[in-house]
Amino acid sequence: MPRILAIDYGQKRTGIAVTDEMQIIASGLTTIPSETAIDFLKDYFAKEKVERILIGEPKQMSGEPSESTAVIEAFVRRFTEVFPDMPVARVDERFTSKMAFQTMISSGLGKKQRQNKGLIDEISATIMLQDYLSARNKF
Repeated sequence: MPRILAIDYGQKRTGIAVTDEMQIIASGLTTIPSETAIDFLKDYFAKEKVERILIGEPKQMSGEPSESTAVIEAFVRRFTEVFPDMPVARVDERFTSKMAFQTMISSGLGKKQRQNKGLIDEISATIMLQDYLSARNKF
């Protein structure tokens, strides 16, 4: 069974998470510089079968688009140009960074490790992906 991949795209860094082949568990894959995302994905897709991509959709508390929406929308347009046959699902990413930080605290990571913004992005992508899997499996 192909994997599902989640992308927490940001202006500087992009966190990436992926499912196992059975699409049961989400795991952090890596954090990369955002300008390398398309090349990274080309390489990853050449090695692994991926059935769907989740891309975070940043929203404000009111549900309105956030200030980073334009940057992410530009990435989504570029992604769909380069990978026209890859299904893309947009997922609400509100609170994922806060949840990622809380996860780091709960896991016992020290203050220095919790300052690693790349790790926060990777955990955020993992949370988005696990939430998607959980919602899908409720039915």
